Amino acid sequence: MKSAIKTLEPTKVEITIEVEPQDFKPALDQAYRQISTQVNVPGFRKGKVPARIIDQRFGRVTVLEQAVNDGLSGWYQTALEEHKVNPMAQPEVDVAVEPDPKALEPSLTFTATVEVRPDIKIPDLAKIKIMVPDVAVGEAEVDRALDGLRHRFGSLQTIDRPAEQGDFVTLDLKAEVDGEEIDSVSGISYEIGSGRLLEGIDEALIGLSAGETTTFESPLAGGDHAGETALVTVTVNAVKERELPPLDDDFASEASEFDTLDELKQDIAKRLTSQFEQQQVLAASDGLIKHLLDTLDFPAPSGVVKADAERHLDSAGKLDSDEARAKAIEDSTIEVRTQLLMDALAQHLRVRANQGEMASFLIDTAQQYDMDPAEFIQGIEKQGEGAHFYAELVRRKAAVKALRLIQVATESGAAIDMAARLGPEQPDRPDGGPVQGTVDGEATAGAGDSLIADMGQGDVDQLDIDLGQEED
Repeated sequence: MKSAIKTLEPTKVEITIEVEPQDFKPALDQAYRQISTQVNVPGFRKGKVPARIIDQRFGRVTVLEQAVNDGLSGWYQTALEEHKVNPMAQPEVDVAVEPDPKALEPSLTFTATVEVRPDIKIPDLAKIKIMVPDVAVGEAEVDRALDGLRHRFGSLQTIDRPAEQGDFVTLDLKAEVDGEEIDSVSGISYEIGSGRLLEGIDEALIGLSAGETTTFESPLAGGDHAGETALVTVTVNAVKERELPPLDDDFASEASEFDTLDELKQDIAKRLTSQFEQQQVLAASDGLIKHLLDTLDFPAPSGVVKADAERHLDSAGKLDSDEARAKAIEDSTIEVRTQLLMDALAQHLRVRANQGEMASFLIDTAQQYDMDPAEFIQGIEKQGEGAHFYAELVRRKAAVKALRLIQVATESGAAIDMAARLGPEQPDRPDGGPVQGTVDGEATAGAGDSLIADMGQGDVDQLDIDLGQEED
C-alpha cells in the first residue's frame, strides 16, 4: 500500500492512498467469505458458495463494494500511522480509482480529507509566573461566615407589617399571556431579594402586607411561552422575618462541636483560609491556561469548531439566529483551542490515567449528577463516551502536574509553594497498569478496559461506497 499526504490548511490534510492488489486481496477474500455465509444458493451450503458462483449470481461489483467498505477503515488507519497524523474528526472519503470488476487482481485508490490537530509547542513551564489574589481572612470574613451560620439556625416568625428586603413571604402566583392563564402556584415560600423566582417579583412584593395582591409584568424564561411577557398576579398570604439566635457560647455549642464562641471563630478562620488557598490553586490553573492560550499561536480546526457550534445552537433551538451563531462560533473556538492545548500539555508532560483513577473519576462524576455509579458507567459504555471522559481526566491531571512546575505568587509578591498546596504527587503509572487509550495519537499500554476507546484515531465507519459499475 502506498500513501502520500498533502497539507491543505494548517489543520487540514489530504491523504491519497493506493491499495495495491496484494493489499486489496485480503479484503476481497473476506468479502467473498462474508457474502457466502449470508446467501442461499441451491446446491451449496451457507459459507461454501464458490467465488465464481457469487460473481455469477450477485455480480462482482457487489463483492468489490463489500471489500472496499470492509477494508477502508484499516487502510486509512495504516496511512494515519505512517504519516503520524492525529485526526480530529471523521474524514471525507472520495474513491478516485475504483476497483476494476474485470481485473483478476483489482486495486483501489482513494483520498481522505481530514482535519488534524495543530502543532502546539509547550514552552518551558518553569519560566512561567502566574499571579493570584492574596488570601485575606480577617474579622469581617469570619463575621460573614458566622452570620450565615446564624441564618441556618434561625427561625421564621410571622409578623404584622409590610414586607421588606430579606423577609420571607408565603404567596400565590398566577401568570397570564394575552388574557389567558398559562400557569399558577399556591402556598410557596420565597425570600425577598433572593432572585430565585420571576424577574420583577422582588420589587412587587416589597411593601405588601398579608392578604394584599398586586400585578407586574415579567418575561418568561422557559416553557411554551419562553421569551414572551406575562402579566403576573401575586397574593401575599403571610409575611415572616428570620429571628437569629444570639451570638454566644450557647450558640457555638449548638451549631458546632466547640464549647465557646472563640473556638468556633478560630475554626471558621482556619476553614476559610483553606478554602481561599484552594481558590488560589484554581486561579493559578485558570491563569496558566489563559496565559498559554494568549501566548501560543495555533488555530482551531474550523470544521470541528463549526460542528461544536452547531450542536450548541441545535440544543438551544437557535439555528436560525445569526447573532447566536456568531457567539456560538466564538465560544466553540475558545473551547476547542482549550481542549487542544490541554491535550498537548498532557502529551508534553506524558500524563496518563490508570483504571483506578478512571473508576474514581466516573464515580465522582456520577455522584455530581446524582446518578447510580453502575448505571452511569453502563450508560457511558453503551454510548461509546469512554474516550471523552478519559480525555477529561487526563487534561485535569495535566493541569495539576503543570501547576507543580510553574511559578505562582500572590498579587502582593508572596511566593506560593504549589507542591505543598497540591500534596504528594501520585505516579502516573501505579501498579495495575494504565487504562487503554491514547493521548494525541500516542497509545498507552492498556489493560483492555472496554470503557476507554482509542482517542485521536478517527476510524472510518462502514462507509457505503457505491462503485457505480455494471457487469457486462
